[in-house]
Amino acid sequence: MTYKIVFRPEAELELAGAYGWYEERRRGLGEDQLDSVESVVESICEKRESYPVVHLGIRRAFLQRFPYGIFYLVEDEHVVVLAVFHASRDPRHWQIRK
Repeated sequence: MTYKIVFRPEAELELAGAYGWYEERRRGLGEDQLDSVESVVESICEKRESYPVVHLGIRRAFLQRFPYGIFYLVEDEHVVVLAVFHASRDPRHWQIRK
């Protein structure tokens, strides 16, 4: 089954913010981070149930090279990305997004 990826607006804003932050540090680093996100999202689609549930049915997959987690729900044929969240931030910010 093919799953459709849906990014919630908050997750899109977090992703754009991280991209900008990394690009300011070094040109091309933001693109590397986006590539890492894309790779993890593809992995989620292939094995969406293999990532741990961390809060009320919400699962988390970490990026390989960057300190971010992708928090998502599986709903029917959709993978809903709730947050693209830096590992050091307070988790209460994404936990209310269900």
